[in-house]
Amino acid sequence: MIILHCSLQKTGLLALFLSCAVYAQAQQTTTAPAAAPTRQVAPVKTPVSLRPDITIKKVMDIGPLGVRLIRNSKTGEFWYSTFDGNVFRISGFDTPKAAEHKVFSAADHGITRLQGAAFLNNTLFLCGNISANGGKGTKGRMVKYDVSKAKPALIEVFNTVEYGTNATTFDHGWNALEISPDKKYIFVNSGARTDHGEVQDNRGAYPNARDNGLTSNVFRFPVNAENLLLPSETEKLKTMGYLYAEGIRNAYDMAFDGNDNLFGVVNSGDYDQSEEMFWIRQGRHYGFPWQMAGVENPQQFSPWVPDPATDPFISPGAHAWVVKYFRNDPDFPKIPAGLKFSAGVQNMGPAANEYRDIATGKIVDGDVTGRTVSTFNAHSVPLGLVFDTKNVLSPEFKGDGFVFRYGGGSDRPGTNLLRKTGKDLLHMEMHYNPVADNFYMKTTSIANNFNAPVDAVLLDNKVYVVEHGPEGSVGGRIWKVTLPKK
Repeated sequence: MIILHCSLQKTGLLALFLSCAVYAQAQQTTTAPAAAPTRQVAPVKTPVSLRPDITIKKVMDIGPLGVRLIRNSKTGEFWYSTFDGNVFRISGFDTPKAAEHKVFSAADHGITRLQGAAFLNNTLFLCGNISANGGKGTKGRMVKYDVSKAKPALIEVFNTVEYGTNATTFDHGWNALEISPDKKYIFVNSGARTDHGEVQDNRGAYPNARDNGLTSNVFRFPVNAENLLLPSETEKLKTMGYLYAEGIRNAYDMAFDGNDNLFGVVNSGDYDQSEEMFWIRQGRHYGFPWQMAGVENPQQFSPWVPDPATDPFISPGAHAWVVKYFRNDPDFPKIPAGLKFSAGVQNMGPAANEYRDIATGKIVDGDVTGRTVSTFNAHSVPLGLVFDTKNVLSPEFKGDGFVFRYGGGSDRPGTNLLRKTGKDLLHMEMHYNPVADNFYMKTTSIANNFNAPVDAVLLDNKVYVVEHGPEGSVGGRIWKVTLPKK
């Protein structure tokens, strides 16, 4: 689980999978004059291409806590942002002279938990959370800057009312940003503040608080919106026209395909439900907290006696089990009458389609059972979602999607099949099924052995991926994956 800044509270950045990055000073020589400090770089696994027509090259090392990699289409410059609020412009990108330049910090924009960044021309949007009530509460916040100006002025897009954060790893906060293809709207994901809809009252500071209208939803705002104050009530947010889709636990990355369909990749909780990719459509509900990947949340049914010995979906080492968030919960909210859930994109394999069978509790492979999976193997943590929207790739990849798995890829003895593969780049060949009114896809792993891939940009036939610095490091890195062109 994550403990960022090392001494700060546990948060929900990429809640259960980013590690603590530690700043360290490099040793200087004892001869005069003293050499300039140089960044120590963590031991790095070298990614491996699984095809001869795909190459991988390191672009550069970067600072710690990297979360977002973005590109200013006006200038062609790449930027990256960090969880603790820093924003860097990169000069000489993808050349031997590449260098980072700090442009903003949390002191500038006020977002102390910065998880979202996006460009619309020269306008930089930043989104995340700020602390409230002595650290017991939080507020969502979005700002924007015109970075073409010598001294960019901060403009507030929105702030939310205060609501309870919590003392767990499960407060995911405001994170992914995506600009609509017509450049009229900006979409924002706000992740759940719970693992599976349980009460998280932050040691009593916010009694009986579960998720609310400001969490586990996707929002849409006009790109020219300013000085909004968002309430926590779902119906008020709908009336204001900002609540776009509901019941999404944490779509930490979103992207449009070449036909202007919005997709989001979602991290499920500590129960062994699959991780999903949703075709996110206005007014739809995607199931959280009552179901994830078609598997019902058992805590909604009372009496319930959770026990790893009798329920294979609960790992004995799962954080939510250890701290007793899986529990009998007679006050769990009921599904509203008439509410229908939209299913995740269906994965036909051959990659990332292992799942735990509801009937037997065993981990099985969809290639063997012939079943589709909604959408990726549990705990795979899909991130860095991109699409070939300009159809520049070779016929095999033309117009398709690509996503990284942050989780899995463990070679430790005893690793189960849900976590065996990962740390890779998946190719997603997607097709619309009109009968199901949903997308089905063939998924193939085309590169692996990444370290901690968190975000990506597809430019022409090059996928640039930023890695978050692993535990004990002082920095991450950016890699370039070159795909075959048509």
